[in-house]
Amino acid sequence: MELISDIKCFGGKQLRYKHQSVVNQCEMVFSIFLPPQCDERLVPVIYWLSGLTCTDENFVTKAGAQRYAAEHGVAIVCPDTSPRGNNVPDDKEGAYDFGLGAGFYVNASQEPFNQHYQMYDYVVSELPKLIRQTFPVSGKASIMGHSMGGHGALTIALKNTEQYLSVSAFAPICSPMHCPWGEKALTNYLSSDIASWFEYDASELLKVANLYLPMLIDQGSDDSFLKEQLKPHYLLNVADAVHYPLKYREQPGYDHSYYFIASFIGEHIQFHASYLYGISDKSPVLI
Repeated sequence: MELISDIKCFGGKQLRYKHQSVVNQCEMVFSIFLPPQCDERLVPVIYWLSGLTCTDENFVTKAGAQRYAAEHGVAIVCPDTSPRGNNVPDDKEGAYDFGLGAGFYVNASQEPFNQHYQMYDYVVSELPKLIRQTFPVSGKASIMGHSMGGHGALTIALKNTEQYLSVSAFAPICSPMHCPWGEKALTNYLSSDIASWFEYDASELLKVANLYLPMLIDQGSDDSFLKEQLKPHYLLNVADAVHYPLKYREQPGYDHSYYFIASFIGEHIQFHASYLYGISDKSPVLI
């Protein structure tokens, strides 16, 4: 790894690194906030997945999360949203909703994207291993994200319930199988065979969930993408049918921006910290 930046923040350190990714076959960049408690002990970690067009830096500079992470003694890891580099294929028309900046946290199987776009394996396996080997973090982890990253956080958590203690999302894409963003990404990264899409759709994964992970979702009522792209009713209908006790909050007047995230990020970090530190009496249970 190569250190890009090291900045003191709320008694801790906001760090940025680049490294060669084996699964994505390119150089990847990630950011990590280490709270001041790292000077004394190992701390649990929260993984943050960002949305379309973002990099690892959007959350770091806009969400104001470091203050709360320092208060609760948790590290926050922010990977990039896609592979990067001259040899990494992009959307043919340079559109913002596919290709660079839009990896959708899937393992691509379609050429030419299958060589580099293995973001699912990167987030689930390669990056956490690197984090555990390099930084003073414990084996306890949670995951959260926004929009495309909310989709990533929900699907990754639902498929890896043994790896995370809790999951949360801001304005997640709740059923990519049923929205333009998701249909485009899944068709090009996977195939036109809809059967291959199910494992990357949170609403479908919730139908077969056999373990309840604490789940918090915030959605702004004035989000311009709410009806066409995000479609939380798919997830809520499934949760009701299978009695999955997720906590869904519609926040009146909020949009899709980082102003929305900054308004509630403290509550999300507190939510995760309660499980990472065993404060909450509600643990993952079989359903």
